[in-house]
Amino acid sequence: MAQVVAKVAYRPAYAGSVLWCALLFGAPHALAQGLHYTVRIAAPAPLDTLLEQNLDLQRFSDSPRMDLEQLQRLVRVAPEQIRTLVATEGYYAPEISATLERDGDTPTVQLRITPGEPVRVGDVELILQGFTPAAGLPADQQFDPAALKASWSLRQGDIFRQNDWEQAKRGLLRQVVQSRYPRAQISDSSATVDPDQHLALLRVVLDSGPELRFGELRIEGLKRYPPSVVSNLNPIQPGDYYNEAALQTYQTRLQDSGYFSSVEVSADSSALLSEQLAAGEAGEPRNSASMPALPLLVRVVENKQRNVSAGLGFSTNTGNRASLTYDDLSVFGLRMKSAVTMETKKQSAHSTLYFPTTAQGYNDSVGAAFERSDIAGEITSVASVAAKRSWGTPLLERNLSLELLTETKTVDGTPSSTSKSLPLTYGVTWRKLDNLLFPNRGYALNAQVGGALLPLLTDEAFVRGYARGVLYAPLGSSDKLILRAEAGMLASRSKNGVPAVYLFRAGGDQSVRGYAFQELGLRVGDAITGGRYLGTASAEYQHWFRPTWGAAVFYDLGNAADTLSTLRPKAGYGLGARWKSPVGPINVDMAYGHAVHKYRLHFSLGFTF
Repeated sequence: MAQVVAKVAYRPAYAGSVLWCALLFGAPHALAQGLHYTVRIAAPAPLDTLLEQNLDLQRFSDSPRMDLEQLQRLVRVAPEQIRTLVATEGYYAPEISATLERDGDTPTVQLRITPGEPVRVGDVELILQGFTPAAGLPADQQFDPAALKASWSLRQGDIFRQNDWEQAKRGLLRQVVQSRYPRAQISDSSATVDPDQHLALLRVVLDSGPELRFGELRIEGLKRYPPSVVSNLNPIQPGDYYNEAALQTYQTRLQDSGYFSSVEVSADSSALLSEQLAAGEAGEPRNSASMPALPLLVRVVENKQRNVSAGLGFSTNTGNRASLTYDDLSVFGLRMKSAVTMETKKQSAHSTLYFPTTAQGYNDSVGAAFERSDIAGEITSVASVAAKRSWGTPLLERNLSLELLTETKTVDGTPSSTSKSLPLTYGVTWRKLDNLLFPNRGYALNAQVGGALLPLLTDEAFVRGYARGVLYAPLGSSDKLILRAEAGMLASRSKNGVPAVYLFRAGGDQSVRGYAFQELGLRVGDAITGGRYLGTASAEYQHWFRPTWGAAVFYDLGNAADTLSTLRPKAGYGLGARWKSPVGPINVDMAYGHAVHKYRLHFSLGFTF
């Protein structure tokens, strides 16, 4: 029985270095223009592509120093090179024919390869050394050797490919170094190949290395802001086991805070190296129990304190847009974000102060705003001050807000009415998506409940509930179904005195396409006003011709009314184009509003919220 022990992957890129030197320096009688020849490879896919990309005969076919002697040398060594290449794909006993045909003006190299039966994986021996149960961790968080072995990707019966072998070892090691054992390594590995039996016996020895924990927090780069801006976002406690996912979570929190242009979060291994060197000089062995904690190192580059930006745009909902924003990261120790936006149908100004995130993970803010809108014949002017607290993660966000607002409203030219209200609202958002920017599978759900129940600074007491959801379901590799729905309800003795912003209307880019923005509701003269009830639904089928370009067909349905019995849905349907831009999916839709018998163009960015 012939055996080959393979421990090092073949590197095709270096295989022809000797020949390349010969072509450069060993052909004094080379023709000035070089010898032109063609190579024809008869081999099953994907071996034909592998050989075309890696054979020296292909790489040097355009060499200006090529001559007949060098070509004959390449043809002679081609079979051995082919054997090495096809072995990386699991074929260790190929039949190879390499001939040089000189009929005609251009020589032709004919290569014929019959790969034969592939070598398949036989027994797999995985040896784990040094792994021990973790004190203080619950059973479901303990290291599970059986689960780690079960995750081995190159299974018995698979074709033994060199790339799969290397990926399997990397995947095994990656699972370990991400938590508790960042210094784990594969101390030994071998693949014993028996070409006669077409079997490869695999052996991998994985050594855990020392078990490591996090230590104290160290911050570098802060100049203008207090350390609490960094420490309050830290989910890692001293003594926690090393965990790469925790480092990534912390870094994301800091990047999203707005205070920093650059953030790097890492475990400082210099303390570990210093201890190891000291132990080595003293001749003392080190064990996992005596390993020092790894300091948690945060390096930041602060954003500029003040930033001003301006922009122009267009929305198919509210028309032309011009905006001016001003951000200041240190106003009485708080972040301030202000903006003025002028649109055809809506004008607004707001300024909000954001407190640093607390150690408990709360994000608090206070702000003031003014907004005027002229939509579907209803003109409203709203001035408000609000306080808000939000907390949670991107997968589960929660917020609580208290808002005092006064509203002046004019409908179809009737005399203005003024109302004030002090509502308290609780909101929660659930997300379970495979990708937050370009979701292909999963769902997102937002629900809100609140109202103004006390007579304090409130003209009309009310209770309001609202929910919206979107579901993504892949249909094969290039198709996707998107289902959307929303519902709302408001309860009050009278609508008079309830601010219009808390009533419901439908229509527009993210609602019922085929209708103007908030065109669906209660008609009062020539104007449209909000109702007590809302219901919309949408189904969209997408097909992606290319990774970033797709098309869609959709059907939307919905309306708003004062009673459930009069909530008669109106339909819109059409076709759209989709583009995965760097900032998210951009949607351009041409929709037909069945109730108004009109076509309308819609432009929007994504569906997620």
